Amino acid sequence: MVWFNNLKLTTKFNIIIAVVLLALFVSAALFNYHRQQSLIIKGAVDNARIIAQQIIETRDYMSSVIHDEPERNYALVPQVVATQVARRITRGSPFYVRQVSLRYRNPENRPDNYETVQLEKFAKKSVGEEFRVVSIAGRQELRYLLPMVAEKSCLECHGTFAAAPLFVQRRFPPSHYSYNYKLGEVIGAVSVSVPMAKLYQEIGLNLKIDLLYRGVMFLTVIIILSILIHRTILNPVTAIAETMTEVAKTGSFARRIPRTGDDEIGQLSSVFNDMMEELQRKTLQRLESEDRYRNFIEMAQSPVITFLEDGKIVIANQRAEKLFGLARDELLGETIFSFLDDGAAVQHGIAIYLRDGKGGGVGATTRHRVRDVGGKMTEVDLALSASKADHQAMFTAILRLTTPPQGESS
Repeated sequence: MVWFNNLKLTTKFNIIIAVVLLALFVSAALFNYHRQQSLIIKGAVDNARIIAQQIIETRDYMSSVIHDEPERNYALVPQVVATQVARRITRGSPFYVRQVSLRYRNPENRPDNYETVQLEKFAKKSVGEEFRVVSIAGRQELRYLLPMVAEKSCLECHGTFAAAPLFVQRRFPPSHYSYNYKLGEVIGAVSVSVPMAKLYQEIGLNLKIDLLYRGVMFLTVIIILSILIHRTILNPVTAIAETMTEVAKTGSFARRIPRTGDDEIGQLSSVFNDMMEELQRKTLQRLESEDRYRNFIEMAQSPVITFLEDGKIVIANQRAEKLFGLARDELLGETIFSFLDDGAAVQHGIAIYLRDGKGGGVGATTRHRVRDVGGKMTEVDLALSASKADHQAMFTAILRLTTPPQGESS
């Protein structure tokens, strides 16, 4: 994730928002798919139940009003009428309907393996209806079965052989298993099947419409959310970062950030502006103090230098330039200890002062020999004082020549 940490804040935000919304979009799509699938299967089951109930009601009605008509017209047999009605009401639809029974008379009513299992359950009266998605020959189908119960009118053809109509007796002998049903016994079921491919087409269409709608909605949310967050959070934060970068590069503390509100971003802007104002004030004070200090040491009659704890010279006056034989630009950055004949001892004294806060020759005047750039030795009295600037120790040395140059007094 190093690459991610190196990205700009705006890019990180856009990636995070995109990933979160994409995850929500996918989750919503999956949820909607399963919901659509559930609703469509429920609708298909409801339609299958209505069709099955219509078939059973048609069969029961025909059984109750038909008497000897099937003797003259076989098409008026209740089972045959129900079959024809089923074909008519499902014409042009994906529903396939038929009547099945374990003790069938018409070979077309012979149940398949799935229907056989369900009919056996119905015979035990363990369920009232059954539906599920099953795989048949590599294809998925929604199967629905509603049991048919023997009514009194049904027993005219399915009761005893002796009581059966003549046209039934001629077709089915006394030993046929389609006789001897009891009142209320399950004699079969209406079986309805629907290829899932047909239902999935509807699911796919609904899903495409929903995804298009949700996609537009999510895109709109991303755009609006991105604009709002950029304006209220990212742009002010970016402005603060750019201003701080500019301050670090130029050292100018004059920049200010407009405060847009009283929220956390507004408070941050206010704190930043206060900090810039304080830094600007302290910088001006420091520059003014340094300017006064430089003017003061230039007026001094003795060489004056200011150096850091490591001996690096940071300020020097003209007298010091003359003493060391170097121009100011050349002198700054050099180490004071390298010009002293006993520089190591002075450096050790500085270390003692830094450790103990006193001693080491600081606050006292000691005699030393100074070597200029040409190797000339000069004896001086060195008065050393210490101060702090930006929490860093600084030392100022005033070097009084023990023997003033010709034409000058001490």
